[in-house]
Amino acid sequence: MKFTCDGRDVEITIDHLFVAGWTGRDAAAVQHHIDELADLGVAPPSEVPLFYRVSNALLVQATEIETLGEATSGEVEPLILRHQGKVYLGLASDHTDRELEAHSVAASKQVCLKPVCSQLWSFDAVKDVLDDLILCCQIFENGQWVDYQTGALAHIRPLQDLLELAELPENAAMLCGTLGAIGGVRPAANYRMSLLDPHANREIAFEYTARSLPVVA
Repeated sequence: MKFTCDGRDVEITIDHLFVAGWTGRDAAAVQHHIDELADLGVAPPSEVPLFYRVSNALLVQATEIETLGEATSGEVEPLILRHQGKVYLGLASDHTDRELEAHSVAASKQVCLKPVCSQLWSFDAVKDVLDDLILCCQIFENGQWVDYQTGALAHIRPLQDLLELAELPENAAMLCGTLGAIGGVRPAANYRMSLLDPHANREIAFEYTARSLPVVA
């Protein structure tokens, strides 16, 4: 995949893709996310955090994805990539099938593409201010853009810890978990996502659309 990092082009091979789940730093916040998903019928995790393995082909640089049915939704997440001995930080959406999630979280992660921004930052360049970086997600709902998720990475388990716990190999990428949804987890078709560095006054941002396909029996 081709990315831009600090003004230069970088081509990164992704052989392994992980989706980290239940990564909240605050135990109460993690339980809140577990509870809101329980309302959708999702069983609680066996351990915290969990690292789901999914197909590397799911990571796409696309402005539109297609999903089966209308019960899917995205989640803004920091993305870590390891390539040729270097670590990069990016932004992706863990788009998930919520109906399937009630039966198997692992399966629900596998059936949806994961849109990713083509812009990266060097992990070393931001490692000292990671907690201050701001994640934001908006969805288009009832004719307007509304805030869906927002908060600092301080709410997520330290990314360096996740790197070590997952034992992320070379040529691997990992979505690192998300924030609670404002108003609850729900489907949407249009997303705006960003990762803001308030110290350097810069951001990574992208938009995408999820187009639902009919379920044919």
